[in-house]
Amino acid sequence: MITTYSNTMKQILYSGLLFILVLPGCERSVNDLDEPTFPTNPNVFIDGFSGGLNYAAFAGSVPAAFQVDTEVTFDNTSSSMRFEIPEVNDPRGGYAGGTFFTSGPRDLSGYNALTFYAKASESVPMDIVGFGNDLGANTYVASVTDFRVNSNWNKYIIPIPNPEVLTEEQGMFFYSFGPIDGKGFTIWIDEVKFENLGTIAQPRFEIFNGEDATTSTFTGVTTSVTGLNSIYNLPDGSDQLVNASSAYFNFSTSDETVATVDESGTITTGVPGSAVITASVGDIDADGSLTVESRGQFNSAPTPTRDAENVISVFSDVYDNVDVDYYNGFFNGDGQTTQGGTGPGGADLIVNENGVINYTQLNFVGIGMFDTVPSIDASEMTHFHVDINVNEAVQSGDFIRLQLINSVGNSETSGSFTINSNILLQNTWISLDIPLSSFSGLSSRSEIGLIFFISDNSVSNIFVDNIYFYKN
Repeated sequence: MITTYSNTMKQILYSGLLFILVLPGCERSVNDLDEPTFPTNPNVFIDGFSGGLNYAAFAGSVPAAFQVDTEVTFDNTSSSMRFEIPEVNDPRGGYAGGTFFTSGPRDLSGYNALTFYAKASESVPMDIVGFGNDLGANTYVASVTDFRVNSNWNKYIIPIPNPEVLTEEQGMFFYSFGPIDGKGFTIWIDEVKFENLGTIAQPRFEIFNGEDATTSTFTGVTTSVTGLNSIYNLPDGSDQLVNASSAYFNFSTSDETVATVDESGTITTGVPGSAVITASVGDIDADGSLTVESRGQFNSAPTPTRDAENVISVFSDVYDNVDVDYYNGFFNGDGQTTQGGTGPGGADLIVNENGVINYTQLNFVGIGMFDTVPSIDASEMTHFHVDINVNEAVQSGDFIRLQLINSVGNSETSGSFTINSNILLQNTWISLDIPLSSFSGLSSRSEIGLIFFISDNSVSNIFVDNIYFYKN
């Protein structure tokens, strides 16, 4: 839910009706009409709010965290914006956050930066500030996450990644500030406006954080262009990184039969072969690329057919899954290198709308259900099911060990089951239905909070699907 405030801080725009009278013999072609234009007003907060501005607090934030301040202002202006960031466990909300948006679009294509002055009650980082959040599609969001403020007023600059696209923008300014070390603080912001600065130089753009990456994937798999950045040299000589939404970029592929990429940056893999995904912003090529190596059709794991009432599902598209803290838990000091299980809902591959986990560099990885979500009570369950596909040659002596841990950190017990090389198959799904009694040492299963996949790097690349407990 978003709490919206209006009229308490804005002027009411005059709204009139336009009547068009068409006289006989005086018809005019619509082709002769000029394209509609929108106001170019650059001001957001200059001695008060500009006309047509609204404010909405983000869900979960302190609704009244933002106030207008007439005492602490920049350069003796009449007022500033004050943001009170709450302490941890504040019952009103966990952070201060919201967006300032206009009732109607503005044409901001003539400006190249959003600027403002800010100070704080102490030296603190601003979690995120930016523009483009209009409570709608949020198409042209751009933000900065590395500004730091202190007790003196300083000017801050957020360059616009591609001004020419901002011809109908409504998201003027947004922010999100959380407590630091559990403590709250105050930030003041003033003189917020869009400007055309001649001191911003050397624009550079990145996809995949400027790296040339490669992925081996399958027909029908979708993924997204990530690591979208724009970098500018500011007047003080420093480089400013701006996190930019995909809409600022123009994406292209070297072979549409192998991989396509749409305007949102969604990549869809096609026929076997190789294609390179690149991007540009305006007439500037972005650094970074993704080489897509399509391996053709992906054979999905068998579809489970057990009755849902007899299943407790951890990861499957067939059943409703229990809440999970993580599908790839990293544990300090353990030397873990495993990658994967970090996509939406844990799925690293989406093949024909079916999610699959791809663990790579596998030594051990934990699926956790004990930190912020309830542990699993599998007392009435009789078996543990998992589908595994080894994405490499299986050698003699290879293994994957499954381990279940009950009552994590509190008189915990655990049991393990080893899948040896004579069971594992390359590029073929195996469906394992393991009696819970076979997990040696698991004396109780009423609070299962961790499921480990362990290989000690003997098997380093596997696909995993349909992880669940069930009873016969």
